[in-house]
Amino acid sequence: MKTIAVIEDNQPIGDLLAEALEGEGYRVERAYSGTEAVYLLERCRPDLILLDLMLPGLSGEELLPRLSGIPVIVVSAKVGIDDKVRLLLGGATDYVTKPFELRELLARVRVHLREPLSRGEDRLRAGGICLDLVSHSASVGGRPVHLTRTEYAVLKLLMRNSGRAVSKSVILDCIAEDTPDCTESSLKQHVSNLRRKLREAGGRECIQAVWGIGFVLEKS
Repeated sequence: MKTIAVIEDNQPIGDLLAEALEGEGYRVERAYSGTEAVYLLERCRPDLILLDLMLPGLSGEELLPRLSGIPVIVVSAKVGIDDKVRLLLGGATDYVTKPFELRELLARVRVHLREPLSRGEDRLRAGGICLDLVSHSASVGGRPVHLTRTEYAVLKLLMRNSGRAVSKSVILDCIAEDTPDCTESSLKQHVSNLRRKLREAGGRECIQAVWGIGFVLEKS
């Protein structure tokens, strides 16, 4: 069972997060201040942390450097682009602005908790597609499919979460490091091109649009 630490001084928000995460099957640890979070980390190492910034004691910004090696999703009311960029460059894995949509936050948690590849594993397989993680190439039923850098990044993310809908915002955040030029307006065209290429190679639709959420890759 994956463990998630919720570091949040607002009890109603913390309770909401804890209830939703436990409902998804996660074990939840709570801390209500930066200082309390330090003690929590001395006795356990969570798989992921949801971190508020405006905490009593140590602030979230002061705490972040101590969380190296653990995925951290910052959950904060600060909405400035400079704040987000600074925190992402400072070690945060993701940034969610309050007030947040719980469904989207849970989707981001699922994406960032995906199981890492086993040692020596160099391919992903899902929906009849094979993705070579070494050569960055794709094939459907043995037929090679030429992908752009953005298409490859989107397909890799969907394959790692096959059978589960991934929201557009999560896709943009997760592929930002590899494809910083991809925007919300251009993502739709990239996915459309990717769907067409996979359909032409395999003779069927592998990626489905999920209304109001994003996209899902079929498992088989």
